[in-house]
Amino acid sequence: MKIAVLIPARFASTRFEGKPLAKIMGKPMIQHVWEGVSKSAIVSEIIVATEDKKVFDAVIDFGGNAVMTKDTHVSGTDRIIEASENIDADIILNIQGDEPLVNNEIINALIKPFKEDENIVFTSVKTPIYSFEEFTDINNVKVVTDKNDYGIYFSRSPIPFDRNNFDLKFNLINSGLKNKNNNKEKLFGYKHLGFYGYRKSFLKIFGQLPPSYLEQKEMLEQLRAIENGYKIKVETVNISTIPVDVPADIKKVESYLLKLYN
Repeated sequence: MKIAVLIPARFASTRFEGKPLAKIMGKPMIQHVWEGVSKSAIVSEIIVATEDKKVFDAVIDFGGNAVMTKDTHVSGTDRIIEASENIDADIILNIQGDEPLVNNEIINALIKPFKEDENIVFTSVKTPIYSFEEFTDINNVKVVTDKNDYGIYFSRSPIPFDRNNFDLKFNLINSGLKNKNNNKEKLFGYKHLGFYGYRKSFLKIFGQLPPSYLEQKEMLEQLRAIENGYKIKVETVNISTIPVDVPADIKKVESYLLKLYN
């Protein structure tokens, strides 16, 4: 089984222009992502897919591989679909270019289901949420899965809705639960981490599906697959990452890395 990682890296981000080249502890963010993926021994090829020559040149300069893509793509998935056309691989992993803390646990979790079941075509990962604030934060995507860890629904809203402990405005009725957050006694739900794996044959199919109703409501591409009857295997990892969405997130990543190195 040949596995390739594609890293979509858009320079012209509306919330953070030039994000892939933003420096984190002296190195461009895209290099941190590349190096995180490079630690995996089971990945055959790593390619950054970008619409901007500056990002392309930066990747080549630190010894990576990159391809230029169209500047009209509306999502990272669209970008990797174009980039994957000339790649010889069975499995394509989509590792976003704004995830500088990606590591082997995530890579392995994305790949594991493909090795266990030839019928699986789409994978992702989730991590437990023990914080009420994190659970109700609409910037965190939540996921509910069935007993076999296939995604039932993804949402920015708190799901599942705990009717016994929440009111209709998502306030916590049972304040005792909130006090237990640090002890990890209350599992509120699961946070979806934006990493994906696809069989290459399915990626082509996925790219031909039109945007779906729920996808456009939640602004979550994976719902397109679910609405069209495709299953997503969502593995659990016991870590979380710090995606860089805005400039202020850089300091969060640097603080984490400083603690890790010290």
